[in-house]
Amino acid sequence: MIRQFKTRDEILSMIPELSPEALAALTEAGIIQPLLAEGEPRFREIDAARLQLAVELEEMFRLDPEALALVLSLIDQLNGIRGEMRAVLGALAEEPPETRARLRRVIHEIRILRVQRD
Repeated sequence: MIRQFKTRDEILSMIPELSPEALAALTEAGIIQPLLAEGEPRFREIDAARLQLAVELEEMFRLDPEALALVLSLIDQLNGIRGEMRAVLGALAEEPPETRARLRRVIHEIRILRVQRD
C-alpha cells in the first residue's frame, strides 16, 4: 500500500476555511502530528480529516485549539471504545449459547446493582 502525503499548501487548498495560522495553531495544540520530510511537514489523510472536523467544530462552537484538542481526544477515545466493544461482541458471538445466556444474566445483574447504588 502506497501512502500519499499532502503538503502544507495541498492541505490549505483542500480546506479553504483553514488559514495558515490556524493550521499552525492546530498542529501546535497536537490535533494533528504531521510527519517531517526534508524539513517540511507532510500530512496524512487522517490529518486532513481531523483538520476538517476541527474547522467544523470551531465554526459551530467557537472552540480554541486547546479545547478542540480535548474534544478530538474524547472522540478518539469513543472510537477506540467502539472498536473494543465490536471485538468483545464478536468474541461473545463465537461462544456457546449457554455461555452467552450466562453473561447476559451477569451483565443485567451488574447493571441493576449499579442503578440501585447510584
